[in-house]
Amino acid sequence: MSEIPVVSTDDPSAVHPPAADVPRARTDAPDVAESDVAVLAEQLGRPPRGVVGIAARCVCGRPLVVRTAPRLDDGTPFPTTYYLTCPPAVAAVSTLEASGLMKELTARLAEDEELARAYRSAHEAYLRDREALGEVPEIAGVSAGGMPTRVKCLHVLVGHALAAGPGVNPVGDEVLVMLRDAWRPDRCTC
Repeated sequence: MSEIPVVSTDDPSAVHPPAADVPRARTDAPDVAESDVAVLAEQLGRPPRGVVGIAARCVCGRPLVVRTAPRLDDGTPFPTTYYLTCPPAVAAVSTLEASGLMKELTARLAEDEELARAYRSAHEAYLRDREALGEVPEIAGVSAGGMPTRVKCLHVLVGHALAAGPGVNPVGDEVLVMLRDAWRPDRCTC
């Protein structure tokens, strides 16, 4: 994998990338087939849990992001509705996490009212998506990835951006733009 270029966070255009610049995943096949379950087990190195849909796919059709039930079969509350599963995507996002980007993005949320407002909207959209799958009082009001006030997990934010499409999660969109030379959902790396 090539080194991931980090977009300067001092660049105001990097705060809200134009939708046309955000690489898009396939979201046209949400049903989970037996073959998807096999691919997910391969990707995760374990049987998948709580999968209720494929939220985003690679251009080749393999799962990129799964939609997960808010309560697992064993009763455990699970706030991560959108779970990034594609190993090359996970690795690319991990590289950005290791660079300290989460701390920079959290600082920007405190300074940029527009970004903070858009991120709060992403949090609310995430909650609506999860609540459509069922109510779990233990995690009510808690989304994932640190939303709405900090950036805790880029994997969740990228998963949300891939599932929801450009313009819903500004941080996830920005990370997708940062990754596009090393990994992108519209170019198969499976």
